[in-house]
Amino acid sequence: MLKHNISVQMAAFDHIEQKIQTLTQLQQTLTRWRAGGERVVFTNGCFDILHYGHLHYLAQARDLGNRLVIGLNSAASVRRLKGPARPINDDATRAHLLAALEIVDAVTFFGEDTPLDLIRAVQPDVLVKGGDWKPAQIVGSDLVLARGGSVRSLPFVEGYSTTNIEQKILKGGSGPVDS
Repeated sequence: MLKHNISVQMAAFDHIEQKIQTLTQLQQTLTRWRAGGERVVFTNGCFDILHYGHLHYLAQARDLGNRLVIGLNSAASVRRLKGPARPINDDATRAHLLAALEIVDAVTFFGEDTPLDLIRAVQPDVLVKGGDWKPAQIVGSDLVLARGGSVRSLPFVEGYSTTNIEQKILKGGSGPVDS
C-alpha cells in the first residue's frame, strides 16, 4: 500500500516537473499547442515568494488565452534586479511552485535582465505584465504587436508584494503584510 501511494505522489510530481522546460523543450511544446489552435499567453517575473497577488495576476493572465507560459528570472538575474539578498527561494523552488499551479502550463528560465530574447523565441499571442505599465513600455511589446498579438497590463492587487512579505519577516512577523 505504501509503495502505491509513493508511486501516485511521484506521478503528480513528475507532472509538475514536466511543466519546467528548457527553451528547446518549450519550443516543441509550443508547436504542439499552436497546431491545436491554442492561444499562448506569456508573462515573466521573479516570483520569489508566491502570494495572493501573484495568484490573482496569473489567473487573470491565463484567462486571456488557452496556455500560460512563464519566463522565470534566474537567481543571478534576480540578484542583479533586486539586490544581493534576493532571491529568497532558489530556482528549483520558484519553478516548482509555479509549475504546481493548475493555471500554469509551462515555466522556463531566462538569465538576462529582460525577457526580450525569450519573448522573441516564444512568440506569444498575448504578452502580459503586472503593474501600471503602459503596453508600449512592456519589453517585447513591439514584437508581439508586429505579429498581430496583443499586449496587456494587469493591475497589481493592492498590498501584496514579495517586498512587503520580506519586510514583515524582518520586523519579526508583526502587523499585516501590507503595512
